[in-house]
Amino acid sequence: MDLCYLLTLLISKFVQVEISDGVLEGQIVENPYGCPFFSFKGIPYAEPPIGDLRFKAPQPKIPWQGIRPAISHGSQCYQFNFFSTGATNGVRSEDCLFLNVYSPNIKPDKPLPVMVYIHGGAFVSGSGDDSLHGPQYLIRKDVVIVTFNYRLEILGFLSLDTEDIPGNAGMKDQVAALRWVKKNIKHFGGDPDNITIFGESAGRASVSFHLVSPMTKGLFKRAITQSGTITAWFPNNFRARTRALLLARELGCNSKNDNEIFQFLKTQPVENLVQRSIPVTYLQNQKEGIKIFYGIVNETQFGNNERFFYGHSFDVLKNGIHKGVDVMNGYTADDGTVYFAGVDADRLFEQANNFVQFFVPEAMAINIPLKLQMEIGRTFKDFYMKNEIASKESLDNLLKYINFEMLVYGTMSQEKIIAQNNKNKSYLYRFNCKSELNLYINNTGLNQLFDYRPVTSHHDDLGYLFPIIDVDMNSKTFKIIEQVTTLWTNFAKYGDPTPDDSLGVKWLPYTIENQDYLDIGENLVPRTYPEKEDVEFWEKMFQEYLPQYAP
Repeated sequence: MDLCYLLTLLISKFVQVEISDGVLEGQIVENPYGCPFFSFKGIPYAEPPIGDLRFKAPQPKIPWQGIRPAISHGSQCYQFNFFSTGATNGVRSEDCLFLNVYSPNIKPDKPLPVMVYIHGGAFVSGSGDDSLHGPQYLIRKDVVIVTFNYRLEILGFLSLDTEDIPGNAGMKDQVAALRWVKKNIKHFGGDPDNITIFGESAGRASVSFHLVSPMTKGLFKRAITQSGTITAWFPNNFRARTRALLLARELGCNSKNDNEIFQFLKTQPVENLVQRSIPVTYLQNQKEGIKIFYGIVNETQFGNNERFFYGHSFDVLKNGIHKGVDVMNGYTADDGTVYFAGVDADRLFEQANNFVQFFVPEAMAINIPLKLQMEIGRTFKDFYMKNEIASKESLDNLLKYINFEMLVYGTMSQEKIIAQNNKNKSYLYRFNCKSELNLYINNTGLNQLFDYRPVTSHHDDLGYLFPIIDVDMNSKTFKIIEQVTTLWTNFAKYGDPTPDDSLGVKWLPYTIENQDYLDIGENLVPRTYPEKEDVEFWEKMFQEYLPQYAP
C-alpha cells in the first residue's frame, strides 16, 4: 500500500471488520503526530466474570449477532485509584473484560508486527483506555497496538487456595486477551506470528510471569519488561489464603468452611471488594511506604484446571523462559520514587533511623529469623546511609536503597538468569530521560520532597511511549519520543532495537561476560556493568543469607 493508506478511506468515518465472534464497526481517527489510523475500542474478549464466574478463570465470549459498535471503551474493571484518594474516572464494572485494537492499515501488503500493552497499577488500578495509553506515538512506526483491561485487586487476585478461588484470575484474563489477539489480530492487519507483549510496573511483572507460564507458551514472540519482574518481591503474593480468610472475617464471615466462605464472598456487593488493605504480617502493617497486598500466587492443581503459575519464582525462571522468545528489560533511574507515594515522609525517616529492620529486603523479612534480620539490616543501612541520618538531605542515599529493594535487584536478577541460560537473547536498559513528560512526582505531590529537581521516576518512561500531554513535534522532547518509540518498535519488528545505524548506536545483548546495557536519555549511550557495586553487594548478601533468591 502507498503512503498513508488511510487517507484513501477518509470519505467514510466508520469501518467494519469480521472476527471469529462477529462483526465490529470501528472508526478512522486523526493522529496529530502522523497519519490517521483505524480504531476499534471496547471489544469483549471473554464473557463477563460476574455471578458464578466471580473469581473464576474467564470463559470464551459467546458470539454476537449483527454489527457491534467499537467506537468507545468498555467499562474499566471495578477499582480505586492507587495513586490518589478518589475513585477512578470512567465507568467501572465487574463486566470489564474488553480490549482495544489500533491499526495503521487493516489491509497491508504484508502483516504488521503487533504490540500488546499490559497496564500497571499495583494490580489494583488502571485500564487499557487511551486516556493514558493512546497509540498515537507508537502507531507511527507501522505496528498494530492492542491494550486491554483485566480484573484487579480482590476480584482479580484473591486466592483461598481452593478450586472455587484458586487465584490468578486477573492473570488468566490476560492470557484470554493474548489468546484473542493470536486468533483475531490478522483481521486488523496484524501478524499473529510476530506479537510483542510489553508492560510497566505491575504490567511489566505480568509480562515477566508470561515468560514462564505454561498457559502462554506460543502466544507471543518477544517481551519488554519495564520496571518490575518475576524476581521482584511485590508481584509474588505472600500468605494469600491467610489474606482471604482475614478479608472474609473483616466483611463479617467467621466460618471455617471453605465453601461457605466462597459463597459469602461470591455474593458480596462489588463495592465491598475494593480498597481493602489486608496486611498479613506485623511489619507489612506498620512499615511506612508503599504497600502492595495482591499479586500472583503459586497455584495448587485442582482437577484439570489450567494453572497460570506454580513453583518458586527464581527456580521457575532458572528453568528457562519460553523457547525462542527475545526480551528487552530495564528500569528507570529513580524507580524507587513510587515507594514514597502517599506516605508520611517524616514517619518514614523516623523508622529508617530507629529500626534497622527498615533496611531488610522484603524477601529476607518474610524468610529469615528476627535476630539475623537485625544483622542484615545493619549491613544494608551502613552500605547505603554511610552513617548519615535519614532525612530529606540524605534522600538520595535512601532512594538508592529503595530503588534496589523494590525493583532494580529484581531487574538485574532476571537479566542474569536469562543470560546464564544462554538460550534467549535479552537487552538491558537504564531509562534516564528528563523533560516535561516526567510527571510522576508532580502528579503524586512529591515535588517538595525531591526539591523540585528533575528525576526519572517510576512510570516516567510511559510518557515517551503514550501521549499524556501535547508535545511539539519540532521540540527536543519529541526527538526523545522518536528515539524511544524507534527502539521499542524496532525490537518488536526485528528482535533487535538497533538493527541499523539510524540511531547512531549499537545496543548489544546483555551477556554475563560483558554485561552490556543502553543508557536511554536525551542521548543513547552504550555502557557495561550497570550499578556494579550495588549489584555485587546485593548478590553477596542474598548468596549468604537467602541463596534461593540469588541469580
